[in-house]
Amino acid sequence: MTMRERQRQVQLYRGQIPSPGRPTVAWREDRVRFWAAIGRGASSEDAACEIGVSPAVGSRWFRQAGGVAPNLPPAVSGRYLSFAEREDIAIWHAQKAGVREIARRLGRSPSTISRELRRNASTRTWRLDYRASTAQWHAERRARRPKVSKLAVNERLREYVQDRLAGVIRAPDGRPVPGPVTRFSGRRHGPRQDRRWATCWSPEQIARRLPVDFPDDESMRVSHEAIYQALYVQGRGALRRELVACLRTGRALRVPRARARQRGDGMVTPEVMISARPAEASDRAVPGHWEGDLIIGLDKSAIGTLVERSTRFTMLLHLPRMDGYGTQPRVKNGPALAGHGAEAVRDAIAATITTLPGQLRRTLTWDRGKELAQHAQLRIDTGIQVYFADPHSPWQRGTNENTNGLLRQYFPKGTDLARWTSDELDAVAATLNGRPRKTLGWKTPAEALNEQLLSAQQASVATTS
Repeated sequence: MTMRERQRQVQLYRGQIPSPGRPTVAWREDRVRFWAAIGRGASSEDAACEIGVSPAVGSRWFRQAGGVAPNLPPAVSGRYLSFAEREDIAIWHAQKAGVREIARRLGRSPSTISRELRRNASTRTWRLDYRASTAQWHAERRARRPKVSKLAVNERLREYVQDRLAGVIRAPDGRPVPGPVTRFSGRRHGPRQDRRWATCWSPEQIARRLPVDFPDDESMRVSHEAIYQALYVQGRGALRRELVACLRTGRALRVPRARARQRGDGMVTPEVMISARPAEASDRAVPGHWEGDLIIGLDKSAIGTLVERSTRFTMLLHLPRMDGYGTQPRVKNGPALAGHGAEAVRDAIAATITTLPGQLRRTLTWDRGKELAQHAQLRIDTGIQVYFADPHSPWQRGTNENTNGLLRQYFPKGTDLARWTSDELDAVAATLNGRPRKTLGWKTPAEALNEQLLSAQQASVATTS
């Protein structure tokens, strides 16, 4: 009997099996552990190392899933054979143990063992060799029965969703307006870049509008989560992945909630929240309480701003780009070559605010930006207490926000702010400090600060005398 005839007999015995594709690098239990780590807020690289696969594999899993965790139960039902049981079957089968003997040892039905040896044996040769890893691979591949997306089978519903999400915008006379030409790179759009023009309804708006437009057609119903998964999860087969550019965020991958909660909160503790700031900073009666922020320009350029709350006196921080910006490849967790990293901002604030007397260095209120992650070291270097505003609460730093608006007259949005020298920034700051302010009784910030310093000096002289 030739080898081809033996292969044909094996195919007739176990049935024709299509090519299973590329073997997996981890089993189902490993993927469950991977997504459990992602749910705790770990990065895809850290989650991959935790389960024993390479970081590149973890990143591929996360990107292929669109950042959406598959609905995998934490454990496989005892109805099915586990990988440990398949290892035992492979060992005993190699030792020439019979089907009924293996079934007795495992506490399984003999038909289960016989079916396992027939279905999940090796397919590369004409022999029915049984290996646990190959059998587990076949079992997991055969167990995949993804539910067909509602958007994939209902063409009318899919066209409605796609038109509201990515339809062409039109002028009042009905003429289509294409907008700028953009290219989808598989990642989120960069700052200061053109975005795709479309109708851009949110998935929730689309889902809520369907009952209004089709009150009597129950087939025209879909949840907003189903739309999100059709966009993000590869293999759903309903909406093209590049249509995520029509979402408001333009995010190419979904961000797990636990990971989103970690952003910006690692450096903020209850002790440095604005609610812990002294009450004297709120009534503006005592000088020395500052508000700070960055104004951002073209190509990640930035200028730091410091404003004193009671006198509105303004100081600007020079944040030049570091050597290698634009020429060296980006290094993960490396220095911020754009010039406004945590160390650069800390040093700039320390160099500027230490030129003031001690009574003018009481508190500094900043937003939740990572550029002030080294606030503890700044407090040690300068003696100033640092506090952070609540998320999405710019009114808690209203003086600074107003000053940033005034500075935009000199440093418009979309311009390169790194080209200005420290002398030029000092000149702009002096100009603002020389403007009379209505809130100061038409005094200038420089005059108001000078009066505060003189009164503090006279009070100290009177006390010592």
